[in-house]
Amino acid sequence: MPRGDKSSYTGKQKRQAEHIEEGYEKRGVSRGEAERRAWATVNKETGGGKKSGSGRGKKTNRSSSRKGGKKGGRASASTRGRRSSSSRKSTSRGRSSSSRSSGRSTSSRSRSAGRKSSR
Repeated sequence: MPRGDKSSYTGKQKRQAEHIEEGYEKRGVSRGEAERRAWATVNKETGGGKKSGSGRGKKTNRSSSRKGGKKGGRASASTRGRRSSSSRKSTSRGRSSSSRSSGRSTSSRSRSAGRKSSR
């Protein structure tokens, strides 16, 4: 089998590589570099092509996929104009409620401290 031959990969691995390659091309990576990175990612996650024999299976490591998904999600969520109004409202509500709760706890502490000093 010549170097770079993809015949030993499963159909699922080939589809994964194609999908990853498209993602890199969308980000502006050249076609050849995108293909190289895609197959490197598939190899890292699945341990390379299919191998025959009982007990040769390995669990897949999806850390690369998670990292890529987080990067893409962060880029789309960071632009404020694209977020819906309900999304922005829920974020602002979360901030106000946390600041209120922290204000309450400090005021109750100061009251208890004042009582101790007067006795």
